[in-house]
Amino acid sequence: MKNSISDARIEEITKFLKSLNIKSKRFLKIINSRDQFLIYVFNEALTHSSGNKLINYENLEFFGDAVLRLSASEFIDKTYKNMSVGKRSELRSQIVSDEWLTQLGKKIDIEKVIIKGPKAMGDENSKDTIIAETTEALIGAIYKCFNSIDEVNLWLNNFWKKDAELFLKAPYKYNAKSALQEWCQSQGFDLPIYEINEVSKNHGDPKRFFCEIYINGSKEAYCFGPSHKKAEKNAASILIEKIIKKKRNFSL
Repeated sequence: MKNSISDARIEEITKFLKSLNIKSKRFLKIINSRDQFLIYVFNEALTHSSGNKLINYENLEFFGDAVLRLSASEFIDKTYKNMSVGKRSELRSQIVSDEWLTQLGKKIDIEKVIIKGPKAMGDENSKDTIIAETTEALIGAIYKCFNSIDEVNLWLNNFWKKDAELFLKAPYKYNAKSALQEWCQSQGFDLPIYEINEVSKNHGDPKRFFCEIYINGSKEAYCFGPSHKKAEKNAASILIEKIIKKKRNFSL
């Protein structure tokens, strides 16, 4: 197994794992020991299918998804004991979302240790998706170390303490489309209509798509985005802010 992973790669993985700064003596112990099986597991978690079709992060990503949701549920249960089930579900959906995983992946600079093939390396459009998926696989790999969620909790709770509070202070900023839909319904308006136009063919272009929002036939906001989804979210966020400034019975 050791022959399949170079000494340079082992050093790279070890250095990266230490940089996560997980406050666990047993986690630090296994990193320093450079256990062959665990190094193999983390190498798998940090390898995209374009880099190796047989050994890559897909299985650990699937596993990490369940671990992530359980860890988030435990964090919310301990931190927000009096929160309603509906609010708990809403909060959890934000702190386990692909967008949150991408942000986390960028914070820990995971991209520098991902093995990717030439095609994936040059694909800016899939960059964030790969970061999110690899981060989820990393979570699965950390769990696999001990068949325990303790180290995952120790690591992720530090991020969630800050991010959960930011979301609870202004939830509409993180789910602007849902907030806008609820506001329209509360006002007796038709649901918002999103009109999308592709204005650039360049993948990764932040202004590739242009979105306009219409409410009751009137154009209320517009914005650009690198994808359909992001353009809609950006435009909805602008309109929500506009509504708040006008104090038009906004109470979400």
